Amino acid sequence: MPLRVEARRQLLRRRTLVVAAVLVLLPFVLVAAFAIGGDPATRSGGGRVSLMAAATASGGNFAATVLFVSAGFLLVVPVALFCGDTVASEASWSSLRYLLAAPVPRARLLLAKLTVALLFSAAAMVLLPLVALGVGTAAYGWGPLQLPTGGALSAGDAVGRLAVVVGYVFVSQLVTAALAFWLSTVTDAPLGAVGGAVGLTIVGNVLDQVTALGGWRDVLPAHWQYAWADALQPTVEWSGMVQGASVSVAYALVLVALAFRGFARKDVVS
Repeated sequence: MPLRVEARRQLLRRRTLVVAAVLVLLPFVLVAAFAIGGDPATRSGGGRVSLMAAATASGGNFAATVLFVSAGFLLVVPVALFCGDTVASEASWSSLRYLLAAPVPRARLLLAKLTVALLFSAAAMVLLPLVALGVGTAAYGWGPLQLPTGGALSAGDAVGRLAVVVGYVFVSQLVTAALAFWLSTVTDAPLGAVGGAVGLTIVGNVLDQVTALGGWRDVLPAHWQYAWADALQPTVEWSGMVQGASVSVAYALVLVALAFRGFARKDVVS
């Protein structure tokens, strides 16, 4: 199972093209929304500075705003789709046992599919801000990134900070990717794996809003999903992102280990 073969198979699937189309169209939709609704800065209460209020200040601000509105849910969907559909879809097509009869070692099959799924997930997270940066620059110009905490970053520095944001968003989504991948190895229904991962991610977001949990919320990946905002300050604050990345990677490692262990012992009949 060479990676290039698996990558080609996944690239040509309709759901991959649909995901790419949605991510490309979103920045255009937001530009149209701002054009219809007017400058968001004039609608922010009390003149409070925020990412949304400064969305039209520059292409960098627009890209940061697109990441802000999409990181909580929209980017979860392609990650869950690419990682949750990868093994379960083979079982639903009754082709999984034929792949293993090739013979392809089970661990090698899973590793190839997980690697390609993570590469496609990373590509989705890079595609959205890249398109947003291009569309925002065309619509609002190439200029400094206005920071929510006050001040601004030069356009060159803004690109580096946005790269840090994208990197952190990807790492924070590893827990969703691993959850979807594990579910994909225990079910023959791709929608069950994808929907289960998205649903449990939403449950985590809901639990994070329950302040009565207190310090227990620190072990929830959702609690750290917006820690990347610390990169949009005059001086980057790394502590929140380090904690969030540690929680996400820890969960991901456990779930991936469960996927490999369970699949190695699974009686594959489909």
